[in-house]
Amino acid sequence: MIGKYEREEAVLSIEVARKIANTFEVTLDYLSGEGTSASFDKKIVKRIQQIEGLLEDDKAHLLAIIDAYLRDAYTRKAYES
Repeated sequence: MIGKYEREEAVLSIEVARKIANTFEVTLDYLSGEGTSASFDKKIVKRIQQIEGLLEDDKAHLLAIIDAYLRDAYTRKAYES
């Protein structure tokens, strides 16, 4: 059946697409290669959703830590080149 999907001889139902995405722990956007979160895996999306649920002070603190880590990672990468 997967071969038929790949050859576009059959069309996935949304339920089958959702099951495939869940099996591979990716979003439907990622599976289809479209959308703004197509490159995000499901674990990252879940973490972002959890951050959204935090109190504003906690969210600001966590985002400051993430920003510092990203800044340092990009700096290290720049010096490696």
